[in-house]
Amino acid sequence: MTNPAPTRKSPEQPWRTEGTPEEPPKPPSGGRRLRGGWWSLVLAALVVFLVANLVLSYFDEDEPTISYTEFSKQVDADNVSKIYSKGDAIQGQLKKSQDDPEGDGKYSKFKTQRPEFADDQLWAELTKNNVTVTAEPVVQQRSFLANLLISLAPMVLLVVLWIFIARRMSAGMGGAGGMLGRKAPPKPVELEPGAERTTFADVAGIDEVEGELNDVVDFLKNPDAYRRMGAKMPRGVLLAGAPGTGKTLLARAVAGEAGVPFFSASASEFIEMIVGVGASRVRELFAEARKVAPSIIFIDEIDTIGRARGGGASMGGHDEREQTLNQILTEMDGFSGAEGVIVIAATNRADVLDPALTRPGRFDRVVMVSPPDRGGRKAILEIHTREIPLAEDVDLAQVARTTPGMTGAELANLTNEAALLAVKRKQDRVKQADLSEALEKVQLGAERPLVMPLEERRRTAYHESGHALLGMLQPGADPVRKITIVPRGRALGVTLSTPESDKYAYTEEYLRGRVIGALGGMAAEQVVYGMITTGAENDLEQVTNIVRGMVARWGMSERVGRLSALPNDAQQAYGLAAAPQTLDVIDDEMRRIVDECYDEACRKLRDHRGQLDDLAQALLENETLEEADAYRIAGITRLAKDVDT
Repeated sequence: MTNPAPTRKSPEQPWRTEGTPEEPPKPPSGGRRLRGGWWSLVLAALVVFLVANLVLSYFDEDEPTISYTEFSKQVDADNVSKIYSKGDAIQGQLKKSQDDPEGDGKYSKFKTQRPEFADDQLWAELTKNNVTVTAEPVVQQRSFLANLLISLAPMVLLVVLWIFIARRMSAGMGGAGGMLGRKAPPKPVELEPGAERTTFADVAGIDEVEGELNDVVDFLKNPDAYRRMGAKMPRGVLLAGAPGTGKTLLARAVAGEAGVPFFSASASEFIEMIVGVGASRVRELFAEARKVAPSIIFIDEIDTIGRARGGGASMGGHDEREQTLNQILTEMDGFSGAEGVIVIAATNRADVLDPALTRPGRFDRVVMVSPPDRGGRKAILEIHTREIPLAEDVDLAQVARTTPGMTGAELANLTNEAALLAVKRKQDRVKQADLSEALEKVQLGAERPLVMPLEERRRTAYHESGHALLGMLQPGADPVRKITIVPRGRALGVTLSTPESDKYAYTEEYLRGRVIGALGGMAAEQVVYGMITTGAENDLEQVTNIVRGMVARWGMSERVGRLSALPNDAQQAYGLAAAPQTLDVIDDEMRRIVDECYDEACRKLRDHRGQLDDLAQALLENETLEEADAYRIAGITRLAKDVDT
């Protein structure tokens, strides 16, 4: 079993590492810079303190200042309840609120100033009207400590906000800088103690690719021998292939086999909203790899940032994706060959990569990783069943024969599904039946508990019998492995046909046979019921793709000629791929081939109507027919061809 990828040490580190030495922590930055930071904080505190005091003093002016004349009127009107005097400054409170003659609204507390020239009998008037003269201010003022704490609160809030923004910027910029200065990059960590690294022993089914990468392993193990000969190792290796073929596993196996540090990251993890963040992270990743060289950098799904420039919607080419790509190109150009840092990248779309990325000197070695052949599939199954107890009747070679085209990831999923089935059935070992049922679930979909009316079941039985019978009658067609009218996935019934051996090139006869077989369900409905239903939707999609390839890509039409008129993704840009006249010819030829195949399918089913009825009746009774039963009921003898690949 393969080891899972190591986790990141911190969220600021967009890559994972394994096999890297632990570095001692660096001492903190010098005191000079720290003192400078403290001076700026003290200055900011003073500014905030002064501003806060001004604001507080402004808001403290709650009681209005009235004229002494207005105060005298309120005393004469016996509307003053109490006063406090300090010198000629008077504070007071009214019994009833009054309109402020010099402002808006009403007031109950007030301040005023007694003129020095006033020669009134204030004390006598106050005594006559029973006004209380207090020794404490009517309006209580906050203490100096309270004012200090209140004024410091905004400063504390500002400092907290400052630190938060600085950390966010430092994390977003990958340590490239921030309000508090450059943040030290996170240190690589070692693989967990006792964990084994991935090697070529964990890789199977792609021996030719393993041979290509052995050069990289040998260079990392014996760099001096190459340098003495003046040989330089490729700076970058691009692994291209379908999803699930083991590109990431191969890169980790190269690093584990060579015993060098391994840095792994997905290209999308470098992209952020802020322009320049991705380029900064790329610089840090390459800098960390150089520190522990020789090492390997693995970038998965590099087409995320490595697409050809100039075709996007960005203006001026200064978007984040292009800056990140430019930084990768610059870093790979900076290799001298003596550093021992090799970049391995993986992609499913090597055709859309920027030419500057795949030119010699950068990714100058492109390795195609294809799905495994039969022997490779058997070896992959053996690896993924190391820790799964298998029963004596399990034949992995048989499973490998019935899984053409499946990738390593799909085979791993197959073995896991079989193990899950064994657990549900409370078995102590995985049996061949578990693997067969898991394969059906993976290829055909899970069974649906759908109750169909009898007439629908009968129509479905004829539909699937039409597929199966034409597959049996057509020369060179893939053998029929299973027929079922049990609803699976989105289909009401399924006919499974797989080749005896892996196929890498297809003849026109074989492709026409596949088209005839795919049209067999619709033809059976036409022959038996005189009408067709919507059940052939998926069949027609397969027919369209096959016939389009025959006419427009593989030169199997005399009128179109020996040329590739439509690209692989013609369905996205069908109207822009060729001239209108050529598209018309392609359309006519596609219709001609489909019509010929449909007529032949109908003719064969009419000629073998008895066998069609027998298959449909058997399906109605049994719901599922295995390969041997299907051929026996149809009265057709199939010559088994056990061809090793």
